[in-house]
Amino acid sequence: MTTPSTSAGDLAFVVRTIARTAVDHEQDFGDLDAVAGDGDFGFSLARGFEIVLADWDTLDSDTPPEFLKRVAVVISKRVGGTSGPLWGTAFLRAAGVVEDRSELDASDAVAMLRAAAEGIKARGRSDLGDKTLLDALIPMTDALERRLADGEPPASAAELAVLAAATARTAADATTPMQARRGRQSYTGERSIGSPDPGAVAVAVMAERVAAEWEGHD
Repeated sequence: MTTPSTSAGDLAFVVRTIARTAVDHEQDFGDLDAVAGDGDFGFSLARGFEIVLADWDTLDSDTPPEFLKRVAVVISKRVGGTSGPLWGTAFLRAAGVVEDRSELDASDAVAMLRAAAEGIKARGRSDLGDKTLLDALIPMTDALERRLADGEPPASAAELAVLAAATARTAADATTPMQARRGRQSYTGERSIGSPDPGAVAVAVMAERVAAEWEGHD
Protein backbone atom coordinates (compact mmCIF):
# COMPACT_ATOMS: atom_id res chain seq x y z
CA MET A 1 0.00 0.00 0.00
CA THR A 2 1.39 3.40 -0.97
CA THR A 3 0.37 6.28 1.25
CA PRO A 4 1.17 9.87 0.29
CA SER A 5 3.16 11.71 2.90
CA THR A 6 1.70 14.68 4.64
CA SER A 7 2.86 16.91 7.46
CA ALA A 8 1.92 18.81 10.56
CA GLY A 9 1.49 21.78 8.24
CA ASP A 10 -1.10 19.90 6.20
CA LEU A 11 -3.00 19.06 9.39
CA ALA A 12 -2.93 22.69 10.45
CA PHE A 13 -4.23 23.70 7.02
CA VAL A 14 -7.14 21.25 7.29
CA VAL A 15 -8.10 22.38 10.79
CA ARG A 16 -7.83 26.06 9.88
CA THR A 17 -9.96 25.46 6.79
CA ILE A 18 -12.57 23.69 8.91
CA ALA A 19 -12.59 26.64 11.29
CA ARG A 20 -12.93 29.22 8.52
CA THR A 21 -15.73 27.23 6.91
CA ALA A 22 -17.65 27.04 10.19
CA VAL A 23 -17.40 30.81 10.57
CA ASP A 24 -18.16 31.65 6.93
CA HIS A 25 -21.20 29.33 6.77
CA GLU A 26 -22.72 30.23 10.12
CA GLN A 27 -25.96 31.45 8.54
CA ASP A 28 -26.23 28.56 6.10
CA PHE A 29 -25.76 25.91 8.78
CA GLY A 30 -28.13 27.74 11.12
CA ASP A 31 -30.85 28.04 8.50
CA LEU A 32 -30.58 24.35 7.72
CA ASP A 33 -30.77 23.45 11.39
CA ALA A 34 -33.85 25.64 11.82
CA VAL A 35 -35.85 23.46 9.43
CA ALA A 36 -36.26 20.70 12.01
CA GLY A 37 -34.03 21.74 14.91
CA ASP A 38 -33.53 24.74 17.15
CA GLY A 39 -31.47 26.67 14.61
CA ASP A 40 -28.40 27.22 16.79
CA PHE A 41 -26.00 24.80 15.09
CA GLY A 42 -24.38 27.38 12.84
CA PHE A 43 -24.09 29.96 15.62
CA SER A 44 -22.62 27.50 18.12
CA LEU A 45 -20.08 26.07 15.71
CA ALA A 46 -18.99 29.48 14.48
CA ARG A 47 -18.46 30.88 17.98
CA GLY A 48 -16.16 28.02 18.93
CA PHE A 49 -14.13 28.05 15.75
CA GLU A 50 -13.80 31.84 15.95
CA ILE A 51 -11.85 31.28 19.15
CA VAL A 52 -9.71 28.64 17.44
CA LEU A 53 -8.80 31.18 14.77
CA ALA A 54 -8.26 33.99 17.26
CA ASP A 55 -5.96 31.79 19.37
CA TRP A 56 -4.25 30.18 16.40
CA ASP A 57 -0.72 31.28 17.24
CA THR A 58 -0.95 29.66 20.69
CA LEU A 59 -2.04 26.22 19.45
CA ASP A 60 1.45 24.81 18.63
CA SER A 61 0.57 23.38 15.23
CA ASP A 62 4.05 21.81 14.83
CA THR A 63 3.14 19.00 17.24
CA PRO A 64 0.07 17.17 15.88
CA PRO A 65 -1.27 15.53 19.07
CA GLU A 66 -0.79 18.59 21.25
CA PHE A 67 -2.27 20.81 18.55
CA LEU A 68 -5.40 18.65 18.25
CA LYS A 69 -5.78 18.47 22.03
CA ARG A 70 -5.69 22.24 22.33
CA VAL A 71 -8.26 22.61 19.56
CA ALA A 72 -10.40 20.04 21.37
CA VAL A 73 -10.30 22.05 24.59
CA VAL A 74 -11.36 25.25 22.83
CA ILE A 75 -14.22 23.54 21.02
CA SER A 76 -15.44 21.71 24.11
CA LYS A 77 -15.50 24.89 26.17
CA ARG A 78 -16.74 27.39 23.59
CA VAL A 79 -19.18 25.55 21.33
CA GLY A 80 -22.64 25.47 22.84
CA GLY A 81 -25.34 22.83 22.85
CA THR A 82 -24.59 19.24 21.92
CA SER A 83 -22.07 20.23 19.23
CA GLY A 84 -19.33 21.24 21.68
CA PRO A 85 -18.91 17.86 23.37
CA LEU A 86 -19.24 15.99 20.06
CA TRP A 87 -16.78 18.04 18.02
CA GLY A 88 -14.43 18.39 21.00
CA THR A 89 -14.44 14.62 21.47
CA ALA A 90 -13.72 14.17 17.76
CA PHE A 91 -10.57 16.28 17.95
CA LEU A 92 -9.47 14.67 21.22
CA ARG A 93 -9.86 11.13 19.88
CA ALA A 94 -7.98 12.12 16.71
CA ALA A 95 -5.12 13.38 18.88
CA GLY A 96 -4.99 10.06 20.67
CA VAL A 97 -4.03 8.05 17.58
CA VAL A 98 -1.06 10.26 16.64
CA GLU A 99 0.62 10.52 20.05
CA ASP A 100 4.35 11.27 19.83
CA ARG A 101 4.13 11.86 16.06
CA SER A 102 5.70 14.86 14.35
CA GLU A 103 5.16 13.65 10.77
CA LEU A 104 1.97 12.13 9.39
CA ASP A 105 0.85 10.28 6.30
CA ALA A 106 -2.50 9.56 4.67
CA SER A 107 -3.05 6.43 6.74
CA ASP A 108 -2.75 8.60 9.85
CA ALA A 109 -5.45 10.86 8.41
CA VAL A 110 -7.77 7.88 8.02
CA ALA A 111 -6.95 6.72 11.55
CA MET A 112 -7.73 10.19 12.93
CA LEU A 113 -11.03 10.36 11.08
CA ARG A 114 -11.95 6.86 12.25
CA ALA A 115 -11.10 7.71 15.85
CA ALA A 116 -13.10 10.92 15.61
CA ALA A 117 -16.13 9.00 14.34
CA GLU A 118 -15.84 6.41 17.10
CA GLY A 119 -15.62 9.18 19.68
CA ILE A 120 -18.74 10.84 18.32
CA LYS A 121 -20.55 7.50 18.32
CA ALA A 122 -19.74 6.95 21.97
CA ARG A 123 -20.39 10.51 23.14
CA GLY A 124 -23.60 10.96 21.15
CA ARG A 125 -24.81 7.36 21.47
CA SER A 126 -25.36 7.46 17.72
CA ASP A 127 -24.31 5.50 14.67
CA LEU A 128 -24.53 5.40 10.91
CA GLY A 129 -28.15 5.82 9.83
CA ASP A 130 -29.25 8.00 12.75
CA LYS A 131 -29.13 11.16 10.57
CA THR A 132 -26.16 12.89 12.16
CA LEU A 133 -22.78 14.10 10.96
CA LEU A 134 -21.66 10.45 11.17
CA ASP A 135 -23.65 9.80 8.01
CA ALA A 136 -21.11 11.88 6.08
CA LEU A 137 -18.02 11.31 8.22
CA ILE A 138 -18.09 7.49 8.19
CA PRO A 139 -18.67 7.03 4.43
CA MET A 140 -15.94 9.60 3.73
CA THR A 141 -13.51 7.72 5.98
CA ASP A 142 -14.46 4.38 4.45
CA ALA A 143 -13.86 5.72 0.93
CA LEU A 144 -10.41 7.02 1.85
CA GLU A 145 -9.48 3.75 3.54
CA ARG A 146 -10.55 1.72 0.50
CA ARG A 147 -8.60 3.98 -1.87
CA LEU A 148 -5.44 3.67 0.20
CA ALA A 149 -5.84 -0.10 0.45
CA ASP A 150 -6.23 -0.32 -3.34
CA GLY A 151 -3.02 1.62 -3.84
CA GLU A 152 -2.88 1.38 -7.65
CA PRO A 153 -2.29 3.85 -9.04
CA PRO A 154 -1.03 5.65 -5.92
CA ALA A 155 -3.24 8.57 -4.95
CA SER A 156 -1.87 12.02 -4.21
CA ALA A 157 -3.02 13.93 -1.14
CA ALA A 158 -4.93 16.31 -3.41
CA GLU A 159 -6.73 13.41 -5.10
CA LEU A 160 -7.67 11.97 -1.72
CA ALA A 161 -9.07 15.34 -0.69
CA VAL A 162 -11.27 15.40 -3.80
CA LEU A 163 -12.47 11.86 -3.08
CA ALA A 164 -13.28 12.79 0.51
CA ALA A 165 -15.27 15.82 -0.60
CA ALA A 166 -17.26 13.99 -3.26
CA THR A 167 -18.09 11.10 -0.93
CA ALA A 168 -19.09 13.39 1.93
CA ARG A 169 -21.37 15.43 -0.35
CA THR A 170 -23.13 12.34 -1.72
CA ALA A 171 -23.54 10.94 1.78
CA ALA A 172 -24.83 14.23 3.20
CA ASP A 173 -27.39 14.53 0.41
CA ALA A 174 -28.50 10.97 1.16
CA THR A 175 -29.61 12.03 4.65
CA THR A 176 -32.48 14.08 3.16
CA PRO A 177 -35.11 11.28 3.15
CA MET A 178 -34.01 9.95 6.53
CA GLN A 179 -35.78 10.50 9.84
CA ALA A 180 -33.50 11.73 12.62
CA ARG A 181 -33.02 9.27 15.45
CA ARG A 182 -30.48 11.22 17.51
CA GLY A 183 -29.96 14.87 18.38
CA ARG A 184 -32.47 17.67 18.68
CA GLN A 185 -33.93 17.00 15.25
CA SER A 186 -35.05 13.58 16.45
CA TYR A 187 -37.54 15.34 18.74
CA THR A 188 -39.46 16.56 15.71
CA GLY A 189 -40.13 13.07 14.38
CA GLU A 190 -41.24 12.99 10.76
CA ARG A 191 -40.63 16.72 10.36
CA SER A 192 -36.94 15.89 10.10
CA ILE A 193 -37.65 14.06 6.83
CA GLY A 194 -37.09 16.09 3.67
CA SER A 195 -34.00 18.13 4.55
CA PRO A 196 -30.38 16.98 4.91
CA ASP A 197 -28.75 16.74 8.31
CA PRO A 198 -26.93 20.00 9.18
CA GLY A 199 -23.94 18.22 10.69
CA ALA A 200 -23.52 15.96 7.68
CA VAL A 201 -23.78 18.97 5.37
CA ALA A 202 -21.17 20.80 7.46
CA VAL A 203 -18.77 17.87 7.05
CA ALA A 204 -19.34 17.94 3.28
CA VAL A 205 -18.89 21.69 2.94
CA MET A 206 -15.71 21.58 5.01
CA ALA A 207 -14.32 18.69 2.96
CA GLU A 208 -15.17 20.51 -0.27
CA ARG A 209 -13.29 23.60 0.83
CA VAL A 210 -10.27 21.56 1.86
CA ALA A 211 -10.25 19.92 -1.58
CA ALA A 212 -10.69 23.23 -3.41
CA GLU A 213 -7.86 24.93 -1.54
CA TRP A 214 -5.44 22.03 -1.09
CA GLU A 215 -3.11 22.76 -4.00
CA GLY A 216 -2.69 26.38 -2.98
CA HIS A 217 -1.90 25.95 0.70
CA ASP A 218 1.61 26.52 2.00
